[in-house]
Amino acid sequence: MLNLKSSKRAKVFNMTAKKKVLHVSTALSWRGGEQQLAYLLDELRDEIVQFVLCAKGSEMEAFCHKNGFNYYAVKKVSSFDFGFAKTLKSICNNLSIDVCHLHDAHAHTFAILAAFMGNKCPLVLSRRVDFPIKNSFFSRLKYNHPAIFKILCVSKKIKEITTSDIKDKSKLSVVYSGIDLNKFSKRNGKLRKELNISNDIRLIGNTSALADHKDYFTFLDVAERIIESERNVHFVIFGNGPLEEKIKAYAKSKKLNDQLTFLGYRTDVPMLLADLDLFLITSKTEGLGTSIIDAFACKVPVVATAAGGIPELVEDQKTGLLCPVKDVDFLSANVSKLLNDASLSQQIIKDASEKVKQFSKEHTAKETLKHYQEIWS
Repeated sequence: MLNLKSSKRAKVFNMTAKKKVLHVSTALSWRGGEQQLAYLLDELRDEIVQFVLCAKGSEMEAFCHKNGFNYYAVKKVSSFDFGFAKTLKSICNNLSIDVCHLHDAHAHTFAILAAFMGNKCPLVLSRRVDFPIKNSFFSRLKYNHPAIFKILCVSKKIKEITTSDIKDKSKLSVVYSGIDLNKFSKRNGKLRKELNISNDIRLIGNTSALADHKDYFTFLDVAERIIESERNVHFVIFGNGPLEEKIKAYAKSKKLNDQLTFLGYRTDVPMLLADLDLFLITSKTEGLGTSIIDAFACKVPVVATAAGGIPELVEDQKTGLLCPVKDVDFLSANVSKLLNDASLSQQIIKDASEKVKQFSKEHTAKETLKHYQEIWS
């Protein structure tokens, strides 16, 4: 049995009256799913006893260590890791875990392997991606295994896509991702100062990971069009990811570098985001799009593709402007429209500011806890 790592170990084991939840997160990097888990850990710390099983050397391990959450860090050898599964089973048995919450696909696989090894702990799965379940025997088995008590989809679209592959439809529910509505700054000029850009330059940006499904190539195609047609614009891209070098090379090939800045991964995005004049997201698939919720919170108008769960956030002409996926002409026209129609922009900001109240981290945690309670009640 691995040693529990926490600065608050003694406190945990005195809290025997509270239910115990094991969160399993196997990603090495930090993206939307990891942030959602971090919010859960914080919001539910007084309601239940929580433990995290994560990958050794991961950002989640560093987060738990820094913030005093109880965690086990295990080296992840492969996507079909029996050692990880054995550890999961051991933790559930030794700590009498009441619910095991799986936060990514590998965590799901390891938990099912643990179930085959005899683990009896009820499983809750978070489903964040908007593509169909793979048509393979093991995938169908994973999602329909009797150990799975709940499948929490982060959007109605994901639930719709997933439904046909789930035998017991009652296991499916929608729990929207949430954000910390209090962490975002008002417009303060910090980003403009960093970039040495005056107030008459319109800033257009995105804060998503540089990954395939975010389709930054379309983003750059739109940037090229806007730079040709609009004066005084500058594009910014926050984040890193597996396609970073290819995306930068594509930008260079289009000679966009004078009016485009790659800012890399930043922890201070909440302090800078409000300086944008427009948020442009060109994803070709998207579970929900929490970066859009961030933009809403910062009162930045949004132009977005109608991918996955995005239309559940961006109501066209109301909380933003929606465009077909990969439609550079449509996207460019809507960007220009918002840049040049102050009245429309302000109306969208007003409606989006109301919409964002539905997506707080507190609400997400409350809804998640309800599903846990349904299992152990």
